[in-house]
Amino acid sequence: MKRAPKDQDRSHRVLSRRALLLGGVQLGFAGGLAARMQYLQVDQADEFRLLAEENRVNFELLPPARGRIFDRNGKVIAQNSPSYRIVIVPENSDDVEVAISRLRKLIDIPDEDIEKAMVDIKNSRPFHRITLSDQVAWEDIAKVAANAPALPGISPEVGLTRIYPQNADFAHVVGYVGPVSDYDLSKMENPDPILLTPRFQFGKVGFEAKLEEQLRGKAGTKQVEVNAYGRIMRELGRREGEAGGDMQLTLDADLQAYTQARLGNESASAVVIDCETGDLRAISSSPSFDPNLFVRGISGPDYRSLTSDPYRPLANKTVQGTYPPGSTFKMIVALAALEEGIVGTEDTVWCPGHLEVSGRRFHCWKRAGHGHVNLNESLKGSCDVYYYDLAIKVGIEKISAMARRFGLGIRHDLPMSAVASGLAPDKEWKKQSYDQDWLVGDTVNASIGQGYMLASPMQLAVMTARLATGRSVTPRLLKSIDGVEQPSGAGESLGMNENILRVVRRGMYSVSNERRGTGYGSRIVSEDMRMAGKTGTSQVRNITAAERAAGVIRNEDLPWERRDHALFVSFAPYDNPKFAISVVVEHGGGGSKAAAPIARDILLQALYGGTPPLEAYPKADRSRIKALQERLQREQEKAHQSSLKDQA
Repeated sequence: MKRAPKDQDRSHRVLSRRALLLGGVQLGFAGGLAARMQYLQVDQADEFRLLAEENRVNFELLPPARGRIFDRNGKVIAQNSPSYRIVIVPENSDDVEVAISRLRKLIDIPDEDIEKAMVDIKNSRPFHRITLSDQVAWEDIAKVAANAPALPGISPEVGLTRIYPQNADFAHVVGYVGPVSDYDLSKMENPDPILLTPRFQFGKVGFEAKLEEQLRGKAGTKQVEVNAYGRIMRELGRREGEAGGDMQLTLDADLQAYTQARLGNESASAVVIDCETGDLRAISSSPSFDPNLFVRGISGPDYRSLTSDPYRPLANKTVQGTYPPGSTFKMIVALAALEEGIVGTEDTVWCPGHLEVSGRRFHCWKRAGHGHVNLNESLKGSCDVYYYDLAIKVGIEKISAMARRFGLGIRHDLPMSAVASGLAPDKEWKKQSYDQDWLVGDTVNASIGQGYMLASPMQLAVMTARLATGRSVTPRLLKSIDGVEQPSGAGESLGMNENILRVVRRGMYSVSNERRGTGYGSRIVSEDMRMAGKTGTSQVRNITAAERAAGVIRNEDLPWERRDHALFVSFAPYDNPKFAISVVVEHGGGGSKAAAPIARDILLQALYGGTPPLEAYPKADRSRIKALQERLQREQEKAHQSSLKDQA
């Protein structure tokens, strides 16, 4: 039946509206798709291209070669040695534990190494390279390379590790590197990304730590393409980093080795300084330790043996240790009095063996006293009473000011750890530190380098160099960086009257070269090498009145830790000072017996640039010195062979 035209028109209108609506929806959907495609393919093309690249491209940091360290003559003190190791990148391995298990079937890896690696994996980002085994033999490297398809994420590589060819000789100066710890990172605001690499070697103490940034260099980057399993397919690009700067120290490796050997098994220290330039030629603290033990992490037993040793091998006694300077301080008191015009060179003081001050008796080391002594004789015989009297007249303010002028009581800026400032006390210091007034007895104690007075062996060497030259000689350890010479430590004039300095130097000459001088037994007999020196003994215990009445107990009869410290300072040649030295032997007893012979032998070694002729020593000592030289030479040769063996 035919529909009425009116119904047909109504149906057509309904269908047209529906078609239009459907067409609009389809058009809108198509437009949405087009817009989305434009957003994804055009507007966000760069971002998604980057995401796609990150799926197949990895970026790796390339550790820079650490700068080397040399002595003044080019002998290597610290260098880098190739080291084969096995590493894993966790994000490139489907199952880390399975991969490691397969690896251990191929090569032997200690449980503790695996445990440490698992801790590193847990605490590091998945793209970091984690060391599974270090110092791996070439045969094991070949096994891992041959089985690479079965070890996803694991690969062998060649890295660099720090070694110290001179072993213990420079341990306290150069220090050592070790793996970066969380504590190290906590002290940095924005750590270098390369430091986040597990087991990356970082300067821990000493010169290695103080010049860490210059020695470390800058890391490079490597861009590699990997497949779906994380296997490296090819290298796409590389930007090499910058190697760390090569450092040259002012130290002489041969003199340093001799000094370390000469100190022997004593708990002692010695510093040799060039009077002309301020260059430090030897800095030795005994006993020492092998810094190579710390590079990859020292074992518990080894570390405990170092920390439990009463001689404190880990402490750098040359700059960290501070001691009462004893009679080596008497030159400072003499200079203060001479500059103030308080004493003349021929003025005398009567020494009956003690001096009464404020109802207290201060004793001279010589119980019977020295009688009438002038300035020269007071230094020669080290009369305490002379300096008690002098210090009371001068006052502590002038004495402390003179001490600081000559390098005591101030911290010298050296790239070493724990450099102490020592102490040259005055009235204000005591008031601030103890809320007490300065007493005349404090001044008396200070006059012979006791009481609050403290100095390090480094400071005593600087003091002696300034005495010898009249200039503000400043210690210099760093000679050059990548061949660029660093500023000299020669210093300007101290502004001292040369006649005053000459008087004090003459007194030091008498100490070492006149028969009743306290250092005469350790003199140099070569006319052109004669030295000027001063002995010192600093007490570490109080001597009671009862003990004095009964007789002071000899150092040899006391326990080691209660014996006096022995000190000696000197410079040579007397007429043309080239080197100054300080030696401190902890609990060594008297300076003339324990410290002076060591200082004389080291000073001669420096002056002659090697083993000195026996004619430089007193005749009575030559057979003993010859035997000592031969023994030390054997020990140095043995140490050298051991070093070569370790490097091999």
